[in-house]
Amino acid sequence: MTPTRLVHVDALRGFALFGILAVNICAFADPYYASTLTNPDYAGTVDHVVRFVISLLFETKFYLLFSFLFGYSFTLQMAAAERANAAFAPRMVRRQLALLALGLAHGAALYYGEILSTYALLGLVLLAARNLSPAKAYRWGICLVVTACSAWMLLGVLQALEGNLTGVSSPDAADKLVAFTGSAVDTLRFHSGHLWSTVQALWLLQGPSALAMFFFGYAAGRRQLLVSPYAWQPRLSRLLLITLPAGLLGAMIYALSAAYAPGGGLETFAFGVGQLTAPLLSAAYALLMLALFSSAAGPWLCHWLAPVGKMALSNYLLQSVLLGLLFSGYGAGLINTLAPLLMLPVALGIFALQLWLSARWLRTHPYGPMEWLLRAATLWAWPNWRRTA
Repeated sequence: MTPTRLVHVDALRGFALFGILAVNICAFADPYYASTLTNPDYAGTVDHVVRFVISLLFETKFYLLFSFLFGYSFTLQMAAAERANAAFAPRMVRRQLALLALGLAHGAALYYGEILSTYALLGLVLLAARNLSPAKAYRWGICLVVTACSAWMLLGVLQALEGNLTGVSSPDAADKLVAFTGSAVDTLRFHSGHLWSTVQALWLLQGPSALAMFFFGYAAGRRQLLVSPYAWQPRLSRLLLITLPAGLLGAMIYALSAAYAPGGGLETFAFGVGQLTAPLLSAAYALLMLALFSSAAGPWLCHWLAPVGKMALSNYLLQSVLLGLLFSGYGAGLINTLAPLLMLPVALGIFALQLWLSARWLRTHPYGPMEWLLRAATLWAWPNWRRTA
């Protein structure tokens, strides 16, 4: 296991974490986000353009990249257990159950749209399939994506045939606005009250694709595809010609429907198309970033991104805390007041703060605080809290 291998994986995870933040800030700042209607207060041309750009470049791409890295890291956990001469399955079960507990607590208190609990349960599926060959894991992943996306597109066609082309109501948006502009108790009730229904929805919306990316990441880890120097780098141009245009085309179809025709058969069909091509765009992002990490600017980028990625779980939870303090009853209650044009700059500001905090923390601690807890559950022993001489 080379240092470059870990640094590049951590840096890529840090990059993915920013993309997730760029989407999640919309969920906190806009009560109509992911609802069946467009926010009437954000109806200007610039508002629609920003919504389109976020849907095009960020939505459904970065959680897939994060899922791929989860599958890749699974193989690193396998290797760590083998080096320690320890049984892998019990370690991984404890790790996933601890992640499930953290995810449910996060969803109930901070962000009802959390995905950690989904990752925790899907990780147990990957654990059961850990003896798959890389080739079979790829085939399973492809079958999952094609089957799920075909089902979404068929559902969209059926909705359209019934005349349900766009959304007509969004009661949750009004409830969310009231809760986030109310007290901390109001916000807590909203999160906890919507957790179960949202987890169910995420299983349908993101579960199959996330599991597929687990399999792709697992296969890549078994074949050590993220070990530098990269075997695929001489074919980078050809790979980008395959992944980038197809990924952007599907993303554009989805983004147009999300911005101008949300909540009906058109968006459902476009979601299926977008999910079908999103893994290609996520792959293009990963290829470009890994190539950049190997360039002259690579050490500088990795210096900043790797600490954030190494503390990905802690930083993901911290993002929810900070967004909650800004936009909900836990703090300023600024929901529905921040112009969409300012959402990405605010996300950049939060991420810059996390870059600084992560680097400072890891100077004196070997793990992030949540990573320390997860490692304790994995090893069933208390790891070192601070770095030792």
